[in-house]
Amino acid sequence: MKFTKLKRTFKEGLDNFIRNGWLSFATVSVLAISLYVISVTLILGVTANIVLQNIQDKINVSVYFNPDVEESRILEIKESLVGFQEIKTIDYVSKEKALSQFKKLGEKNPSINQALDEIGENPLLSALVIRAKNPTEYDIIVKAIKGSSFSGSIGRIDFEENQVAIERLTGIMKIVEQVGLTLGIVFVFIGILITFNAIRLTMYAHKQEFEIMRLVGASNIYIRMPFVFEGIFYGVVSAFVVMLALFITSKFLAPITEGSIAGGDIVSFYLSNFFIIFGSLLLSGIFLGTISGVIAIRRYLKV
Repeated sequence: MKFTKLKRTFKEGLDNFIRNGWLSFATVSVLAISLYVISVTLILGVTANIVLQNIQDKINVSVYFNPDVEESRILEIKESLVGFQEIKTIDYVSKEKALSQFKKLGEKNPSINQALDEIGENPLLSALVIRAKNPTEYDIIVKAIKGSSFSGSIGRIDFEENQVAIERLTGIMKIVEQVGLTLGIVFVFIGILITFNAIRLTMYAHKQEFEIMRLVGASNIYIRMPFVFEGIFYGVVSAFVVMLALFITSKFLAPITEGSIAGGDIVSFYLSNFFIIFGSLLLSGIFLGTISGVIAIRRYLKV
């Protein structure tokens, strides 16, 4: 008996959704825009964090020593830095190794080898390449090295340019997240409002039916459930629309993100996380639709 009632209310909710026509279309469109803005913001945030992490993994501090500093002294300094808790790894790059690496670049750019031939001797410096456990700790490491007893042996430290790049990228990410979440909240509010009004109009159209149902002894739950299902339908259809929109967006952004994300581009990210994204959208759509329906019922359906 309960299943029969649930089936009937489900069918009535579906009929309401279909009969509303353009009103359903407008409601789904607004809800879809709301979910789309939030989804794009979250996906861009996740992918930007992945890209930033990839960049940070390649970031390091290169400490170059003066030409007159002996290799044994540099290795002593390396051992003294191993104790720093902020440091993940330290690699010693001799002048000879640096020159060998530099010459490999000359295979693609002949002008590099020509320049080295003109100089005649190895112009490169020995260096310690340091990677931090946390990207935020590079500044601490650099300050400690500059204030150390061996700072006089150091020719230069290459980090400031990398630091500026990280800070700029992080700043852009924060702005995108803030703007996206703000727009998402605004559209969610609008989506709930539009869905609320769509269900309210359906209630007005069925006003006489409610009175008849009450006279024949229909329960409050039986009268209310079709409108809850109607709200759920709005949310479910919106979730499917957003999934399609996200796929189109990811295809559009694919050339830009090629090689910057592990496994390929943003399309690969979308496909590999398809069920997680779809499940999240489906639950969010159902939640927003249900909330809208419940609010409309409590406000306008006095049964």
